[in-house]
Amino acid sequence: MGKNGQLSITDVAYRPSLGAPLGMDVLDFAELRARGHRRGIDLATPQRPGFHHLIHVSAGTLRHTVDFSEYALGPGSWLWIRPGQVHQYVAEDLATARGTIVIWQPGFADAEAPFEQAPLVPEGPHLRATQLALRHLTHEYADLASIPLPAHIEAVRLLLTVLLLRLAHARPEAPAAHRPGGTFAHYHAAVERDFADTHRVSDYADALGYNTRTLTRATLAATGLTAKQYLDARILLEAKRLLVHTDASGAEISRRLGFREPGDFSKFFRKRDGRTPQRFRAVARGTTRAAVPGENPTTR
Repeated sequence: MGKNGQLSITDVAYRPSLGAPLGMDVLDFAELRARGHRRGIDLATPQRPGFHHLIHVSAGTLRHTVDFSEYALGPGSWLWIRPGQVHQYVAEDLATARGTIVIWQPGFADAEAPFEQAPLVPEGPHLRATQLALRHLTHEYADLASIPLPAHIEAVRLLLTVLLLRLAHARPEAPAAHRPGGTFAHYHAAVERDFADTHRVSDYADALGYNTRTLTRATLAATGLTAKQYLDARILLEAKRLLVHTDASGAEISRRLGFREPGDFSKFFRKRDGRTPQRFRAVARGTTRAAVPGENPTTR
């Protein structure tokens, strides 16, 4: 909740559980429910954690919503949620499904989240490899006392990296434009950092040392969108997050997203969504909030 009482979205900072290695934590769905009960936390509210989540379902079905996309994770499914994304669970699924959630701070593991936000179900040799990697990570995470703490932290960091690399190679091969260190990867990171500060592709090109045509070619190859369309989509996503998950006024959202005037924000939103911000909020709250009550494992 913001100081003005308007903002109801919860930005969650990383807080390890007692005995967890610094920077990472592992819990199952039962422990998630128990933590919420012990702390008297309303786990049905949307959360925007500043750290990674890796969800693995071993039995049952877990319905999950990430930034207005709904997923049904069946047995064997994995879903990687990046810092800053708004997500929530369906409460009854957490009571019946079984699985594991790994959370970690940015920079803890030497692996980057995939640009594609979609559940993954490994098959063939990848299935056994990811199962073994998770089992080894879970065992090492629980075995805190057998080696010195710095060695324990390094061991779980490396094992988490192994798991993430295994999952990355279980996906169909990503286009070269998606790969870490490429032009689009640099543009993606810059947009995530600065989308509320500048809405001009030329500003990103200048800062990154590219020209706008280079950014557009790379972004088209990676996403099918031009660099401007990709930037506008990111701004629109943040606007939708704030409209649905907060009670901020249009003027406040306009200011937070870097528009000079509220009218400019309204024109931007209507051109890209087809509705006014107010209409989008009314429709989304009439369906989304009722349809996806949930819990969030990151609120402690």
